[in-house]
Amino acid sequence: MENLRIWWSELHYTTNQKRSLAIIGLLVLATSTFFIVKTSTPSEAIVAPLTVEVSLSEIIIDVEGEVENPGVYRLPTGSRVFEAIKAAGGVTANADASDLNQARLLSDGEQIYLFAQSPKSSGSKSTSKVKPKGSALVLLNRATAKEFEALDGIGPVLASRIISFRKANGPFATIEDLLKVPGIGTGTLSKFKSKLRV
Repeated sequence: MENLRIWWSELHYTTNQKRSLAIIGLLVLATSTFFIVKTSTPSEAIVAPLTVEVSLSEIIIDVEGEVENPGVYRLPTGSRVFEAIKAAGGVTANADASDLNQARLLSDGEQIYLFAQSPKSSGSKSTSKVKPKGSALVLLNRATAKEFEALDGIGPVLASRIISFRKANGPFATIEDLLKVPGIGTGTLSKFKSKLRV
């Protein structure tokens, strides 16, 4: 402060010029302070968009058919078919799990159905599955063309296309994969979707 006073007294200006210089300096200082304060406290806070990723920690699976305790079960995400069967108490003595890929990853809302073993006739095992009474379930990856034709909206041509598609591309992972078959749209699929199982 003392240095400033000495510098001020040694300036070669008149008193009026010094006053004018002081006023201009104060105005510049006040204006600068005003703009600094205004820009450092914005009137509107800018908020970056918040991205939230929701990942399911568990899935819900329906296990039916030849298991000890059929029903709906909660399993950790990433569970496989064999874990769903285990949660349902395991298979019954009459179960045939040969048509299931027990290592397949499960998706939320899926149903797993275990059919009963086929009755043995003439010492040979039939490839057809015994279905529960009142059930018309068709196994998407095992059904024959005739079994597909029994579904509403599927004739010999569509049944043949399903079989050909399955042979060319491998097993269907979901029922909705049928939409990839030429000639099957959402309307057609909705007619028989409830009667299909993967």
